[in-house]
Amino acid sequence: MSVAATSGGTPPGSPEPRRIVLLRHAKADWPEVSDHERPLAERGRADAPVAGRKLADTGITFDLALCSTAVRTRETWKLAVQELPHRPRTVYEDRLYEASPGELIAVLNEAPDDVKDILVIGHNPGMHGLADVLTGEAEGDAQVRMNRRGFPTAAFAVVGFKGSWKSLEPGAGALLDFWAPEH
Repeated sequence: MSVAATSGGTPPGSPEPRRIVLLRHAKADWPEVSDHERPLAERGRADAPVAGRKLADTGITFDLALCSTAVRTRETWKLAVQELPHRPRTVYEDRLYEASPGELIAVLNEAPDDVKDILVIGHNPGMHGLADVLTGEAEGDAQVRMNRRGFPTAAFAVVGFKGSWKSLEPGAGALLDFWAPEH
């Protein structure tokens, strides 16, 4: 998989191109614990590093990772980040758990302007919903692949947009890529 780099030919005064990668946590188990405390299942522990390798293949150097505080998202991130060539600053954010697309946009609106690319590790239906809400257009067959697969566990979408984080709003981006594990 390759996501074309969007930096380098930006005319002076143009908004800085940015990318958001929306990673759904890997497959979780269903033990007798609260939903927030559910750990990864065996398949999730196998898929998370694969997702990490695929994230590394995008060539994106994340400036910031925002991770839900749920056990399954933290475990997914712990396994995936080991596959990245650069470990971004990570913020564990309570507001990502069970967040709607609007709530996720509100969290992203708070990102500092010096942050170019953000990885969000969260949950469905928020991850799929946010990808749909942000993307007014898509490159190649990314939208078809995302909608056909339904954003399964350990899948991720790459969304590009131009402007400040404060200006991020519905329809502001383009779906650049989508990946999901094969099962």
